[in-house]
Amino acid sequence: MSTFHEAITALPDDPQQSTRSTPAPSGVKQSFRAPTRTRRERIRMIAIYAAGFTVMTLGAIAMPVIALLTLFQARRLYCEVMAAGMARVGLWMAGIKMIVHHRERIPKGQVVYVANHWSTLDVFLLLALRLPNARFFLSGHLRRKLPMAVIGYLVGVFWTVPQRFPERRVKIFQRADRILRRTGESVFASPEGNKGELDILAPFNKGAFHLATSLRVPIIPFYINIPRAINPGWGYNYRPGVVEIHFQPPIATDDWRLEDLEQNRAAVRERFLDWQQQLQT
Repeated sequence: MSTFHEAITALPDDPQQSTRSTPAPSGVKQSFRAPTRTRRERIRMIAIYAAGFTVMTLGAIAMPVIALLTLFQARRLYCEVMAAGMARVGLWMAGIKMIVHHRERIPKGQVVYVANHWSTLDVFLLLALRLPNARFFLSGHLRRKLPMAVIGYLVGVFWTVPQRFPERRVKIFQRADRILRRTGESVFASPEGNKGELDILAPFNKGAFHLATSLRVPIIPFYINIPRAINPGWGYNYRPGVVEIHFQPPIATDDWRLEDLEQNRAAVRERFLDWQQQLQT
C-alpha cells in the first residue's frame, strides 16, 4: 500500500494531461460565473434552498432512527432508498429533470465509478442515480452541514481532504481499499476533485485508478452533461432544466499494473475529452 502516497497526488503540470483540453465556447470566460439572477429568481432560489434544507434535516433525523431499528446493517436502504429519495425530491423542487442513458452498461459486481465534476448539483445527481451497492468519495467540507454529515456517515461516505494533506489522504484511501476489499462494495470517486472552471476537464488525480488496479475491478465512467444555462457551478443558484447522464462502456482493469498507473489515468482522461466533444456539439 506504500504506493498510495504517489497514487493520490494530483499533477496539474503533467505534460501528458496538459497537451489536450476543451476550450470554453467562444466569447465565454473559462472561469465559471453563475448566470445573473433576477430578484424573482433569487427569491425562488431562497425558497428552494430553505425547503431542501428542511427535507435534508428531516431525513437526517429519520435515517438514524431507521438505522437503529435495523442495527446499522442496512446501508443500501439508507443510501439507495432514503438518501436517493431525498436527492430526487431536491432535484424536483429545483425543477431539474435527470435523464440517464445506457444504465444497462453497469455490470453486476464490484466496480469503480468515475465521472466529471463541475457542479454542486453532482452530489444530488449521484445519490439520485441509485448506483447499486456503492459508496462515495466526497469532499470533507460537506460535513460542515450537520444533516449532510449524518447522512454521509450512514450511507458510507469516504470523506476526503485537500491535496495539501497528502499523508491524511493516504490513510483515507488505504482505509477505503481495505473496506472495499472486505465488503465487495462499489465506489464512486471523481478524479477531477473540485475546481472553479466550467467545461474545462481538470487533470485527473490517481486515487480512483489506483483503487481499480488494486481491486482488479472494472471502471464504469459516466459523463454528467449539465447545460451551462442551468449550471450553478459551485453555488446553489439552480435553474430548471434537463441534466443528461451518459454511462459509457466498462473499462477492464484485469491487465492493469501499478507501474502503468500514469498511462492508464491519462488514457481514461482522453476518453472523457472525446465524450465531452461528442456530447456538447
